[in-house]
Amino acid sequence: MRVKQIILISICLLSLALAINIRPEETPVRIGFLLDTLKLERWQRDAKLVQARAEELGAKITVKAAEGDDDLQLQQANQLLDAGVNVLIVVAHDAEKAGAIVQAAQRKGVPVISYDRLIKNSPVSLYISFDNVQVGKLQASMVLAAAPKGRFFLLEGPPSDNNALQFERGQKLALQEAVDAASITIFSEEWCHQWNRTAAYEATVAALKKADGKIAAIVAANDELAGGAIQALRERKLDGRVPVSGQDADLPGVVRVIRGTQTMTVYKPLGPLAKRAVDAAVALAHGSKPATSESIPNGAYTVPAILLQPIAVDQKNLGATVISDGFHTAEEIKKSLGPGEWEKFTTRKR
Repeated sequence: MRVKQIILISICLLSLALAINIRPEETPVRIGFLLDTLKLERWQRDAKLVQARAEELGAKITVKAAEGDDDLQLQQANQLLDAGVNVLIVVAHDAEKAGAIVQAAQRKGVPVISYDRLIKNSPVSLYISFDNVQVGKLQASMVLAAAPKGRFFLLEGPPSDNNALQFERGQKLALQEAVDAASITIFSEEWCHQWNRTAAYEATVAALKKADGKIAAIVAANDELAGGAIQALRERKLDGRVPVSGQDADLPGVVRVIRGTQTMTVYKPLGPLAKRAVDAAVALAHGSKPATSESIPNGAYTVPAILLQPIAVDQKNLGATVISDGFHTAEEIKKSLGPGEWEKFTTRKR
């Protein structure tokens, strides 16, 4: 009788050990991906890339977009946490208010990855983004090269987005020497409360009126804002004459670069960003710490970070970057141009 009991106990213990060992592999990681918005081309790309990488790794992912509503973003986070996600990847609408999402996740023991935008004053498990100060430096330095003298107008995103603050910091670092030498003046700076073309258009109309149309350059923080600025310039027949920066390599922005109405855009290869974010999410869900390149202070905490390098793109290297990487195909760009514009561009390049 004792032998049978020992055998049964041994079998039970072996079964339990096997169950514990195979559970991580058999149970897919459940990821919640919270986006600020899906209205912009940039975030539509991120969503697709993150979903694709999650599928490659066998993880389950749920994507939600708050469309700029902080209360809704917190509500969506709680829905995902109640549904049992193992990790949250968050693109915060408001850097400070998103701290409530981190607190809610902590109560459930769920790690949070701050994706592209840094969540302030919260113990996020990881911040992954591009070097946003470098983004600002690239924007300002290329515009300065095109317009080394005169009045500069800085067109920034919402101050609630920590990235917008970093872009501005980089821009001013790149312009400081020219400002000190009195070669240029930053005569006006406007913060748009959303990454919104209409807000950028209105801000640029006001700046042009203030300067009586005499603006040497516009340092716009992304392609959406650049589009609004260029619309205002076009109404005064100044488009193509006033250098304008951008960011994200959105298709309309790339088209404007080709046409010469936008000086440059900052290309951020989203594939590597999405891949590393999902890989890190799976590692965190399994209790591991992903490899990081540095640590970043977010106010009350210093958090582990992975920062990728952005690339400045103009007419000269568009083919070797955006097109070569398949971010936009030549055919896709050609369809967005008027008759003969693509041929004229490719001929001019040669």
